[in-house]
Amino acid sequence: MVNVNAPFGLRAVGELGSNIQNGGTTEYNILPGLATQIYKGDLVQILAANGTIQQSAAGNADCLGVFNGCLYDDPTTQKPTWSNYYPGGITPTGGGLIKAFVYDDPNKLFEIQGSAILAKNAAVGKNTDILLAQGNTINGQSATQMNTALPPAAASAQLRIVGFSTDPENSDPLTANANWIVRINEHVYSRATGV
Repeated sequence: MVNVNAPFGLRAVGELGSNIQNGGTTEYNILPGLATQIYKGDLVQILAANGTIQQSAAGNADCLGVFNGCLYDDPTTQKPTWSNYYPGGITPTGGGLIKAFVYDDPNKLFEIQGSAILAKNAAVGKNTDILLAQGNTINGQSATQMNTALPPAAASAQLRIVGFSTDPENSDPLTANANWIVRINEHVYSRATGV
C-alpha cells in the first residue's frame, strides 16, 4: 500500500530502552520579536548568545529537542495566549517573555516521515539530517521530514535511526514517505562541550 504523504515533524513516541514515556517538556524562552516561525514538531536549537531557542536548520549540530508549543501575553489583547506554534514577530506587551515548551530528553524517541524510499533494515543505526519545510499556520503542525533522499551514513548528523514505524498508514518500506523511529543524535545534552 502506498504511504500517505503527510509530514508532521517529529512526534514523541517513547524512550530508549522502553523507559517510561511521560510526555514531559522543559520550559525555555523565545527571544521577543524573533521573526522565524517555530511549528509543533520542529527540531529546535539553543542559541549560545542568549540561551533562547529557535527553529533548527538542516545540518545544525546544536539540537536541543522538539518544540511543543508556546505561551505569551498577546500584544493586542494583553491576555495569556497558548499556541501550538510560534507565528513569528511576537513582542509581548511590557517586554514579557515568550515561554516555549520543548521535549529535551536526549533519550526520547520520535516518529518522523521520511522524504524518499529507504532500505528498511540497512538504515537502522545510521545518521541523517532533517529536511525543513514550511509548517501549517492553521493547526501549527510542522512539515519537517527526515532526509532519506541522501543515504543515511555513519558520519554524525542530527538524527539517529532507531527503527521502522508500525504506523499502518505509512509502513510500506518500498514506497516513499514511510515513517521512522529516531532519536536526536546531535543533542546538546549528550555531549561534553556546551553551546
